[in-house]
Amino acid sequence: MEHDLVLIEGLEVRTVIGIYDWEREIRQTVRLDIEMTWDISKAGKTDNIEDTLDYKAVSKRLIEFIEASSFGLIEKLAESCATILLQEFQVPWIRLKMSKPGAVRGSENVAVLIERGHKQ
Repeated sequence: MEHDLVLIEGLEVRTVIGIYDWEREIRQTVRLDIEMTWDISKAGKTDNIEDTLDYKAVSKRLIEFIEASSFGLIEKLAESCATILLQEFQVPWIRLKMSKPGAVRGSENVAVLIERGHKQ
């Protein structure tokens, strides 16, 4: 398999995230940047959506999950999203950056970056 990547960048979703009482009462934005290994050669030849990783379906599934979730830590949310990608979409390897913009005064962003699976 080639080292092709399918990317979703800057996917923003509002959810309940945080450990403080005030955070449990509001919805905040989290931002995802995702790299997923996927062999796109067949889709590159056929021009058929069934032959590739449907990034719209991936995005829709993650949005629905995140909007309905309520986690304390972005680490747990990132792990849960990674599990969805690996198990439900059979993505072999992912790099997922989960950001929480404005979480720390004076910073633009805080984030975790995880890699899961096996890059073939």
